[in-house]
Amino acid sequence: MMPARTPFIVRLGRSFDARSWQMAGLFAACALIAVPFMHLALPPDHPLHLSTYFITLTGKILCYAIVAVAMDLIWGYGGILSLGHGLFFALGGYAFGMYLMRQIGRDGSYQSDLPDFMVFLDWQELPWFWAGSDSFLWVALLVLVVPALIAFVFGYFAFRSRIKGVYFSIITQALTYAAMLLFFRNETGFGGNNGFTDFKRILGYPITAPETRVVLFALSALALIGTLLLARYLVTSKFGRVLTAIRDAESRVMFIGYHPLWYKLFVWTLSAMLCAIAGALYVPQVGIINPSEMSVANSIEIAIWVAVGGRGTLIGPVLGAFLVNLAKSWFTVSFPEYWLFFLGTLFIVATLYLPQGVVGLWLRLRRREPPPAAAATEAKGARA
Repeated sequence: MMPARTPFIVRLGRSFDARSWQMAGLFAACALIAVPFMHLALPPDHPLHLSTYFITLTGKILCYAIVAVAMDLIWGYGGILSLGHGLFFALGGYAFGMYLMRQIGRDGSYQSDLPDFMVFLDWQELPWFWAGSDSFLWVALLVLVVPALIAFVFGYFAFRSRIKGVYFSIITQALTYAAMLLFFRNETGFGGNNGFTDFKRILGYPITAPETRVVLFALSALALIGTLLLARYLVTSKFGRVLTAIRDAESRVMFIGYHPLWYKLFVWTLSAMLCAIAGALYVPQVGIINPSEMSVANSIEIAIWVAVGGRGTLIGPVLGAFLVNLAKSWFTVSFPEYWLFFLGTLFIVATLYLPQGVVGLWLRLRRREPPPAAAATEAKGARA
C-alpha cells in the first residue's frame, strides 16, 4: 500500500515558511524606502524617477490587495464566498469621503459651508448623519464601526440560519445591489450618481501634493503588511484551524462541540472592516467615490483576484490583485472593448486549469509536480 499523499492545498499553505515571509518583509521595507525617494528626490527627467501616475496606480492596487486578503480569509479559509464585499469597501470610502468633502470648506464652486452637491440640490443644512464628519477621529471610527455593524447583523442572521454556498453568495449580491440603488438616490445625502469628488485637502495638507500622495501610498503599503500579518496570525492559530475545519466539515465540527456561528461571524465581520479600511485609503488617492463601487461586477472581480492568485494562501490574493489590475490598466487603455471578455476568459482558465491559482502553479513548477487532475488520476490508479 502506498503512503497517502498530503493534500495539495495543505502543502501549498506550508510552502510559505518563516524564511519566505522574512524575505517578503525585507522586500516591502526596501520598497517603502526606495519608492518615496525615487518619486520625491529624483528629478522628473531622471530614468529612475517614478511618476505620479505610478504612485497613484500602485497605491490603488495596494488597497485592492487588502480587499483580496480580506476575501481570502472568508473564502479561502472559511469557505464563505461573498459576492458583496464591494459594499464594505464602498462604505469605508463614503465614510472617509464625508470628511474629505467637509475639508473643502468654502473652496468649492458655490463657496458654501455645505458640499457643492447639497447646494445644487437646495439643501439648507447638513443631514443628521453628517454630524461630526469634519472630525478626522470621528470619521475614522465610522469607517470601522458602520461596516462592522452591518456585517455583524447580516452575518448573524445568515449564519444562524445556516445559509451557505451559492445561496449565501446570492444574498450578499442582492444586499450590495440594493445598497447601490439606495446610494444612487439624491435624497440619501451621498451625492447621488456623482458621489463625492473634487477633494482639496486632508488634515490640512493639499491632497494632490507629491508628499501627500507618497504618505498615502506608504500608509496603504503598511496597511497591507499589517493585514497580512494579522491574517497569518489568525490562520496559524487554533482559531484558524477550527475555521478551516468548519470550511471542510461543518457538521463534524458541531458534533465535537464547537459552535461555527461565532467563528464564521468573527472572520466575516473582520473581513468587512479590512475592506472598509482599504476603501478609506482608496478614496483620497483616486479622488472620487460613487455608487458604482458597489456594483455586482466589482464584487465578482474581487473573487477573481483571489481565484487567480490562489485562495487559501494569503500571498496569492495579493499577487492576483496586482496581476489582474495591472492587466486591467493596460487593457482599458489599449483595448477597452475587450477587457470584460479577457476578465471572463481569465476566470474560466483559472477555474479549469489553475484551481490553486498562480501560487499553486509556481509551487508545482518548482517541485515538478503534476497538475491536480493528473495527481488525482495517479492516486486512483495506485489505490486500485
